[in-house]
Amino acid sequence: MNRKTNLYVLAAMLFVALLAMPAVSAAEELPEGEAAQADDNQNTVSAAEKTSYGYMAIGAGLAIGLAGIGTGIAQSHTGAAAVGAVAEDRGNFANSLIFIAIPETVVILGFVIANQIMGLTGH
Repeated sequence: MNRKTNLYVLAAMLFVALLAMPAVSAAEELPEGEAAQADDNQNTVSAAEKTSYGYMAIGAGLAIGLAGIGTGIAQSHTGAAAVGAVAEDRGNFANSLIFIAIPETVVILGFVIANQIMGLTGH
C-alpha cells in the first residue's frame, strides 16, 4: 500500500474508535456503594461526564484545526493568484486583498463553533 492509502486507513480506524468510545464509557456505572458515596461528595465527577468533556475538547480542537488547515490551503491558491494579478496590474490590489481575506472567515467560524462547544460544559 502507498502512504496515502495508509493515511486513509489510519484516519478511518481513528474515526471508528472515537465513535465507539463514548458509548462504552457512558454504559459504565458505579457500584451501589460507590454511587452513594459519590452523591455525598459534591466535587466528584462521574466517568461519563469526564469522557464527554474530553470529547467536547477534541471536537473543539478539530473545529479550529481543520478550519485552519482548510484556510491555509485556500489562501495558498488565492494568494498565488493575487500576487500574479497585482504583478500584471497594480489596480487589482484592493480586489486581491478582499479575496485573500475571505478564507479567513472560515477560521473565525471554527473559533466560534469551538467556543460554543466548550461553553456547553459550564466549566
